[in-house]
Amino acid sequence: MNHLIDRSVGCLVGAAVGDALGGATETALPEEIRARYGGWVEGIVAPFHENWAGRLLAPYHKGDGHITDDTLLTHALVRVYARKRDHLDAFDVAELLVPDLIERVVHIPDMEREAVTFHRLAAAERWLVTRLHHAHADPREAGVGNICNCGAAMYMAPVGIVNAGDPAGAYAEAVEIAGAHQHSYGREAAAVFAAAVAAAMTPGADIEDVVAACLDLARDGTRAAIEAVVKAARGHRDWREAITPLRAAIAPYDTVGEEYRSPGLGARRPSRLHSIEELPIALGMLVVAGGDFRAALLGSVNYGRDADSTATMAGAIAGALGGAAAVPAEWSATVAQASRLDLTEPAVVLAEVAQQIFTADQARFARRADRFAELTR
Repeated sequence: MNHLIDRSVGCLVGAAVGDALGGATETALPEEIRARYGGWVEGIVAPFHENWAGRLLAPYHKGDGHITDDTLLTHALVRVYARKRDHLDAFDVAELLVPDLIERVVHIPDMEREAVTFHRLAAAERWLVTRLHHAHADPREAGVGNICNCGAAMYMAPVGIVNAGDPAGAYAEAVEIAGAHQHSYGREAAAVFAAAVAAAMTPGADIEDVVAACLDLARDGTRAAIEAVVKAARGHRDWREAITPLRAAIAPYDTVGEEYRSPGLGARRPSRLHSIEELPIALGMLVVAGGDFRAALLGSVNYGRDADSTATMAGAIAGALGGAAAVPAEWSATVAQASRLDLTEPAVVLAEVAQQIFTADQARFARRADRFAELTR
């Protein structure tokens, strides 16, 4: 396979593997994770909640290699790109993504049944359907009023692949798309994550190039949070030792607080001073790991809290940096089988679409160059 396909596969398979591994430890704190599993999680494990089926509000079979809504939404966005075969905007979210979520029947691994993706979405993601399908809101403004979380960021990796090598382009496209879903620092994180993937897709890039791209583009609290977490990460080379200092570094910017399952009244509200937790921590774990997939993923998984989304982002960036070979085959094979998903096919399709979009971009720029040349004669 060529480099574009290889890195696309690494990115999207890596994201799915991160989602599956992190799903098991989601909402738990590091000390709870170690108590439940008798030590650090080192791979695919059983659900944190042994009686997961009895959890009335969230009867999801997370763990055992099952992907969650992070990957379901990522694959839905790939299908949207495959339909349009061009750059996306907020109107495409309303016209193409929302119908996919409410009409297309897919296998939902952690629900262990076939259903439309909407049935698996949390409230902040169902907002997409409420605002765009039922309320007919202007897609460019539909995200306003939603809780600020990582719901839009967690599925923005395809935007980075389409804009491979162009972090600023990825940022601009993702901030446009995410406006239909999120606002404030939730929208900002989506744009910065897409930029991180685009930077990681660049030939010869390493984690320092990715961090530099993020810091160049990020604004307000998101930039400050990334800067603080990365600074703390530079003092560590072992993810086990980095968990506590990285949590301390993100704490001033995170509105959820230490009691993750019981956030306070100020949680997830718009702010220019705050940030989602997941993206800065993913970048921090990647810095600690030197870009290594396995170490960055395990750090994200054992960090707990919103572990599936943190590990999704770490896996996408590490996979884009290292290509398909960076993702441990024993993990990806188990996740694919357990989730009954072809993890590679969406990445191959998206790489093909990215090539078509780039060709169209070249033609568009050539036309503009000709017109601009006439203006300067």
